[in-house]
Amino acid sequence: MHEYTQVIIQEADRLRALMENLLTPQGHVQHSALNIHEVLERVRSVMLAEMPKGLIIQRDYDTSLPDLIGDKERLIQVMFNLVRNAAQAMQGLGKITLRTRIARQVTLIKQRHRLAVMVQIADNGPGIPAELKDKIFYPLVSGRADGHGLGLTLAQDFISQHHGTIEFESEPGYTCFTVMLPLP
Repeated sequence: MHEYTQVIIQEADRLRALMENLLTPQGHVQHSALNIHEVLERVRSVMLAEMPKGLIIQRDYDTSLPDLIGDKERLIQVMFNLVRNAAQAMQGLGKITLRTRIARQVTLIKQRHRLAVMVQIADNGPGIPAELKDKIFYPLVSGRADGHGLGLTLAQDFISQHHGTIEFESEPGYTCFTVMLPLP
């Protein structure tokens, strides 16, 4: 129980800091060195505390990845939005895989990078409906009746601020969001 209380307190503090950051006039990204696995583990612990026990969040990490430069709170929010969407699409029952790899010689936002961190969030849920695929990153577009349609828009904005990209592929039984972030 103490573990869940700590997760709740940490998340409340993180969300408060994120809102303060978003509401400041400059809205600057707070760049620092960070380990992407720390980001993913934070999201994983929150989701496992929040969702029913039927949700499996599997890790497939390349532990040799170097630190990247970015805003940790914004990247936590991106990954949280992606993992939560996957969990909600599966109604809390299914498997989500968090995968990290190094990508070589990639072009991100019209700029060539020798190395980038690739994060994939894959699930075995129902897939994204065909009628939403072309507009999934638009504001106020949601596949759920109770969805607000801002999570993926915010995720895309935050990844763009990091000079990265976010893409997805989806079919019934498999959806995978791939985030690419350049390494210095």
